Amino acid sequence: MPVAIVLAAVALATVLIAIDARVELKLVGKWHLVFGSGASGARDLLTIVAGSMITVAGVVFSVTLVALSLTSSQYTPRVIRNFMHDRGTQAVLGIFVGVFAYCLVVLRTISDVDEETFIPELAVLGGLILAFVGIAFLIYFIHHISTSIQASNIIAAAARETIMTVNRLFPEEQDEGGEKDMGDNLRMSLVDQNWSVVTVRKTGYIANIDIDQLLDLARKHETVLRMERGIGEFVVEGTPLVSLIDQYDLNDKIRAELNAAYVIGRERMMENDAGFGIRQLVDIAMKALSSGINDTSTAVICVDYLSEILGRLASRRIMSSHIMDQGKLLMITKGPTFESLLNEAFEQIRQNAAGNVAMMLRLLGAYQTIASLTVSQSRKRMVYAKVELIADLAERTIKSPYDLERFKSRLARVRKAL
Repeated sequence: MPVAIVLAAVALATVLIAIDARVELKLVGKWHLVFGSGASGARDLLTIVAGSMITVAGVVFSVTLVALSLTSSQYTPRVIRNFMHDRGTQAVLGIFVGVFAYCLVVLRTISDVDEETFIPELAVLGGLILAFVGIAFLIYFIHHISTSIQASNIIAAAARETIMTVNRLFPEEQDEGGEKDMGDNLRMSLVDQNWSVVTVRKTGYIANIDIDQLLDLARKHETVLRMERGIGEFVVEGTPLVSLIDQYDLNDKIRAELNAAYVIGRERMMENDAGFGIRQLVDIAMKALSSGINDTSTAVICVDYLSEILGRLASRRIMSSHIMDQGKLLMITKGPTFESLLNEAFEQIRQNAAGNVAMMLRLLGAYQTIASLTVSQSRKRMVYAKVELIADLAERTIKSPYDLERFKSRLARVRKAL
């Protein structure tokens, strides 16, 4: 965005200068107080605006770095990417640098040598207007940066992006039948097969997998393909990536085609990895529960938004791990399940909530909310098992009889609801 704004500012300057060169506007005569300063005055005005804007741009950049540093240390480094993608900050940087570039372009056209005076009056007016635009954006930035580093806004932004990923990856509502199982007979037949392994050629995190390309390869070679690693996992060069049944003639071309279906990068990406968004909120909650910070309120906010995310997942159909084509198994995928995402969201928080009555009560409320949003009995049983783990933790770690009795009262209501 900053690059686009700078290019737009340069284009605007060029257009206004061209208009000034071709059309005699006579603005000096009409508005003498505004345009009556001559070439030197116009040059001084643009010089001041340009110098001020590039200085403020440096200050904005510095403040942004301070905000990133604060966010990284106070919450988690994994939310830094949310600040880097923030459109408000990008627009502010783009405006300041764009006004600077605009003034540079206009400055070089002002001339008062050898009686050939040329003052691009319209362009100079544009520079003055852009200076006030820059002031407005500076006021906006001060407000924006002060609100964007608040815990609730950081958590809400991470949760909102995660929910968008969930809606994109799992758009279909789940029916009462739940996930379909491939059957014991097929499962046992796969165990006895000979599998040929294709290793990964690049170390990093799996950011995306082209499922359609893998299915085409499975059809082409008339085999069953099994994914050994899924999106969000870290792979090391030379370790198994995919396996194929009875493919003894694997050549470099087939191995290259299989590797080409995987996008591997240096870090996890949110676009196709709902677990990474959940991981961000869990990290913030873990940092808040640490003895050095001890911020239970922030951890509670994280649990609230995690309950919303898992509530969405509870009502969605997650793709089966076995993809069939006309009754024939083509591929065994490796992806998230409701149980794995439920564990990712709450297990570490539960393990670090020992003795914290407020956190355990909020976890009970989150489980009750999630269970109420699913029609799957198997998923309700998973949630109920998590409730029993919280009950066990409370029995072992809550010392106060009053607090323990209060917890048991809430636990009884949750058990009844489930």
